[in-house]
Amino acid sequence: MLSFFMPHDHHDEDAHSLLPSEPALRVKALETILVQKGLIDPAAVDAIIDRYEHHIGPQIGAGLIARAWSDPAFKAQLVNNTDGILSDLGFGGRQGEHIVVVENTPDCHNLVVCTLCSCYPWPVLGVPPAWYKSDAYRSRAVREPRQVLAEFGVIIPPEQKIRVWDSTAEIRYLVLPMQPAQSLGLDESELALWVNRNAMIGTGLPQPPAET
Repeated sequence: MLSFFMPHDHHDEDAHSLLPSEPALRVKALETILVQKGLIDPAAVDAIIDRYEHHIGPQIGAGLIARAWSDPAFKAQLVNNTDGILSDLGFGGRQGEHIVVVENTPDCHNLVVCTLCSCYPWPVLGVPPAWYKSDAYRSRAVREPRQVLAEFGVIIPPEQKIRVWDSTAEIRYLVLPMQPAQSLGLDESELALWVNRNAMIGTGLPQPPAET
């Protein structure tokens, strides 16, 4: 884990691990109040959480990237008509009403952040990682993106510029990474295994799947 996202050390680590974080406590308290007032159904909340944890996730985005690598016509549509393509494929919806695909090139590496909160393309990437919502990432990604990427293990050469995209409630971004030369010739299902969540945020690069 990156140093600037690491939690502070605690002398009584075991005791602290028994309690959820303060935000989690607040969310639970709010949920309890809403349930007591009959404003939400606990079963519906559980169903939504299950859907995003087990059915909607980065594998959807990875499939889109793999298809774009394999099919130039699809890639052109994905980049130029992202909302239309996602709607046709059934990947639109809340938290993804307007998604824009930004393509990495040898001249430009794209990095996505939300400086105000944690706007994120949920329909194609699932639940955002905790570090994406952290104050450190949200502020440093804009001020010193090259250093932040280096801490993620991504070294961008000096001649390649970095463009930072600030997601909002109105528009969210999905990075289309460059296809690794080693993956040329693979079919879509194989290519999808090369695409990880961070590569679609810009904090990572496609990697060969781990050997099992």
